[in-house]
Amino acid sequence: VAGLGNYGLRGTRHSVGMEVLDQLARQLAVAEGWRVDKRCCADVALATAHGLELVLLKPRRFMNLNGLSVASAAEIYSLGPEDIYLVHDDLDKALGKVAIKLGGSARGHNGVQSCISAMQSNEMTRLRIGIGRP
Repeated sequence: VAGLGNYGLRGTRHSVGMEVLDQLARQLAVAEGWRVDKRCCADVALATAHGLELVLLKPRRFMNLNGLSVASAAEIYSLGPEDIYLVHDDLDKALGKVAIKLGGSARGHNGVQSCISAMQSNEMTRLRIGIGRP
């Protein structure tokens, strides 16, 4: 589960994917387990939920390069595109609205496009978090 965003600009609506992952880590009781993984240039926490092993990932790169971290982590943890969930902001959804998208285009989102390019696949599931237009 990758929370997309701009690592250096945390707390902004554009980095809501990382905030969602922070909340998920708290709910799964692994919030103290975040560690820097230089192999994929990301903060990583491992968790278990409903019998599934999860890799929580917050890239330490700008949005348009998030895919490099996602692809590196996929290689390290032997994950395919179908195993990856991207959590990211969506300008076209009202603030707080959530939608799941299975594969398809990036719809203009630079972080998603970076992941599609780096993974050479558009099969990742996306959890789109509405941030509305400013």
